[in-house]
Amino acid sequence: MLIQKNKTDQIQSLQQEVQVNFSYGVHFTRGLFTTSNPLLSEVVEATNNTAKSIMVAVDAGLLEQHPELLSQISNYANYYADELNLVAEPIIIPGGEAAKNNPALIEQIHRVIEQVGLCRHSYVLAIGGGAVIDMVGYAAATAHRGVRLIRIPTTVLAQNDSAIGVKNGINAFGKKNFLGTFAPPYAVLNDFNFLTTLSDRDWRSGIAEAVKVALIKDRDFFDFISNNATKLAQRDAEAMEYLIYRCCELHLDHIANYGDPFEMGSSRPLDFGHWAAHKLEHMTNYRLRHGEAVAIGMALDCTYSYLTGLLNKAEWEQVITALKQLGFELYDPALGINLIEEASTDSIFAGLVEFREHLGGELAIMLLKKLGEGLEVNQVNIDIYRKAILMLQEIEVTTGKE
Repeated sequence: MLIQKNKTDQIQSLQQEVQVNFSYGVHFTRGLFTTSNPLLSEVVEATNNTAKSIMVAVDAGLLEQHPELLSQISNYANYYADELNLVAEPIIIPGGEAAKNNPALIEQIHRVIEQVGLCRHSYVLAIGGGAVIDMVGYAAATAHRGVRLIRIPTTVLAQNDSAIGVKNGINAFGKKNFLGTFAPPYAVLNDFNFLTTLSDRDWRSGIAEAVKVALIKDRDFFDFISNNATKLAQRDAEAMEYLIYRCCELHLDHIANYGDPFEMGSSRPLDFGHWAAHKLEHMTNYRLRHGEAVAIGMALDCTYSYLTGLLNKAEWEQVITALKQLGFELYDPALGINLIEEASTDSIFAGLVEFREHLGGELAIMLLKKLGEGLEVNQVNIDIYRKAILMLQEIEVTTGKE
C-alpha cells in the first residue's frame, strides 16, 4: 500500500493494490453421473469428513432427451454420500434464451439457496446449455456474493466456449447480457455423451465459436476445421471431440495470458463476429441460435476485412466455403432492415453502438488480417459494411439456386 501526498499537503491518499489468483479445472469425460465415474465426487471435496451441500439446476430441454438424468443424479449423490449432500430437489430451468429473459428464475434460485442454507463453500451445479449456465451462474455469483459454481455444459457451444470462461449474465432492457458478473467457476465438467442427442442445429451452432477462435488465433486449427467441415457437419464424434478440446485450450490460454480476463479495458478479441451477432439475436427475437448469429457475424466481418484490403480473396473464399460446408446460412433478412437508416434502433448498425457501450465506451472491433491473425480497429466504414451485407445476400441467393 502506498501513501501519497499532493504538493499542497491538503490531500492524503491510500493506494491499494490487490492481486487475486483464480484456478479451476476443465475436465473431459463420459458418463459423468454413472456411479463408476468418480470425477464429480473428487471435484467436490469433503471437509473434515463432512459431505458438501449441493443444489442442482437442470435445463428442461436436456431432460426431454435424457429423462433418466434426475434419477441418475439422485443415485450418484446416494452412492457418494460421504462427499455429496443433495439438499433439494433439482430446479428445472426452461432451456434456451428464455432462461436469460426471465428475472423470476434468478429469484427462484436465490430463494432455494436461502431456504436450504447453502453457504459460500457449498455448490450449485448448473447442467445444460449455455443460456441456462449463464443464468444459473449469475444467480450463484450474487447469492452470498458468490456460491461455488460447477458448470456441466451439455451443448457444443457451452462445452467449447460459454461455460469455460469467467462470465455469467442475463438479458435486460432488450440487450444481450446487460446484467452479469465476472465470477470464475469452481470447475467445468464436459461430458461428451450429452452431445449425442443434440439436434443437428445445436450440434452445428456450437462449431461457430471454434471457427471464431481459430480464425483469430490458430491457422492450423482453422485448416483442421476447414478440412473436416463435412465430417463435422455429419456429426463425426472424433472430429468434434478434438474441436471442443482445442477450442477450450485456445480460449483458456487467452483468458489467462492476454492481460484482461475481467475486461477492464475495451478490447475483446474473442468477440470476433459478435457485434452483429448479438444484435441479430435480438432483432430475430432469438429465432437465430447464438452460434448461427455468430457465423453470420463472422462472415460479415470477414467480408468487410476482404473489401478493405486486409484479407486476401483466397482466404476470404476459404472462410465462406468452410462456413457453408458446415451448414451455416450467411445471411438473414434482419440484416437488411433499415440498412440505410443506420441510426435506427432496428438497424443492424445499432449493434455497433450497443457493442461500444457494452465494452466500456470505445469501439473495438476485431477484423481479420489473415487466417489465424486478427486485427483490432476502433472505427469502421458503414458504407463498406452495407456492401458486405449485400455480398452475403448474393452468396445465399446463388448457393440457394445450386
